[in-house]
Amino acid sequence: MTIPAATRMGAVHLTVADMERSLEYYRESIGLELLGQTPEGATLGVGEKRLLELVEVPGARPAPGRTGLFHFALLLPDRRSLALWVAHALRERVRLAGASDHFVSEAIYLSDPDSHGIEIYADRPRALWEGQVAARMGTDPLDLEGLLGELDDPATAPFDGQPFGTTMGHVHLQVSQIPPTVAFYRDVAGFGLMAEYGGQAAFLAAGGYHHHVGANTWRSGGAGPPQPGAAALRRYEIVLPDEAGRDALVERLEAAGHEIEEHADGPLVRDPSRNAFVLLVD
Repeated sequence: MTIPAATRMGAVHLTVADMERSLEYYRESIGLELLGQTPEGATLGVGEKRLLELVEVPGARPAPGRTGLFHFALLLPDRRSLALWVAHALRERVRLAGASDHFVSEAIYLSDPDSHGIEIYADRPRALWEGQVAARMGTDPLDLEGLLGELDDPATAPFDGQPFGTTMGHVHLQVSQIPPTVAFYRDVAGFGLMAEYGGQAAFLAAGGYHHHVGANTWRSGGAGPPQPGAAALRRYEIVLPDEAGRDALVERLEAAGHEIEEHADGPLVRDPSRNAFVLLVD
């Protein structure tokens, strides 16, 4: 059984070492809005769309070489929106970690102050790549000049934050091994396997998208999850279109022997690398 085609990714929950530092970064550099803040944490997003949930653990340190988050990916609604953010990032000297043309999308990579990986990207039209993900999705240099050509003048193009329609496009995980990850997300959860590369990376999706969940072993080296309190991924959200879809997924997970934990937000599940996600309903 496959996961419903309208399944999407929800907010990503992270531990950070310094809340004010993180809020400044995500508001000023990334362009997200502060949607709410309590003594326990903060919510960032665009409009009413939650995209990040942050919890502060003072002094928390990154956990390199462990399983967990490789990056979360903010999907912008169009190429011009990506160009506007890139122009802003260049003007403000935001440190970038990479820029790639993946055929299915154009993407910029960077890291937040706690070394959480971030991708900001725009998809190419689906008609261009649908049915070709396995054969064509790759990593080529991004034509930054061509991207910025979307703007009349990149030096003065206004940037007022990420636009309405920005979503969590996908979550890319560090895992201990690819085969059990594919068996879990494809054979039990029901995501389609869109591409797999040399037993080191896999990309899975609902509804024929290029990927909602990415997984690789490039940095984890087979290591276990970070220690509690590390600056790391706490959980991410998978949002199903209705309760029937969520219930069917929970039944499949339980039948396959996976523990379902009770959580205030919804059923919480851990993949074979102990990466946690919560199942929500639109």
